[in-house]
Amino acid sequence: MNWYVVYTKPKWEKKVAEKLNEIGIESYCPVITQIKQWSDRKKKIEVPLFNSYLFVRLSDLERNSVFQIAGVVRYLFWLGKPAIVRDEEISEIKKSLSDTNISDVLVMPYKKGDKIKLDAGAFNNHQAVVKEVTNTHYILVLETLGCILKIRYKKESL
Repeated sequence: MNWYVVYTKPKWEKKVAEKLNEIGIESYCPVITQIKQWSDRKKKIEVPLFNSYLFVRLSDLERNSVFQIAGVVRYLFWLGKPAIVRDEEISEIKKSLSDTNISDVLVMPYKKGDKIKLDAGAFNNHQAVVKEVTNTHYILVLETLGCILKIRYKKESL
């Protein structure tokens, strides 16, 4: 059985995870505690770590069973196939969130000007600067090689 990434309707992550568990599908929606400020009070609330995403563990044959739950939109795809998350990665997320030394976690996409290290492909271990981010591609500047790299992605892989 593999862990897959399910994309949900916005703000439905915890509801979908609960419903999936009720019908016997193992799901995991990592949450963090945040303090929200209203005009009259402050309140601690649990919010999903990844907006509109949760993880499900099931066999390849059972993959379509998640669509019987309201709020499930689709699977996250990587290279044309449903993205598989390793058990070690799920364990690492759980371990990181249980660490009492962490006070605040924020997941943000790359933005213009970020410096990153590429960890796969022909440019593995090269440093790059994010020059542009659009709905269809990233443009990276690889200063050490003196070139610009354009990385396109498919809409369903986001």
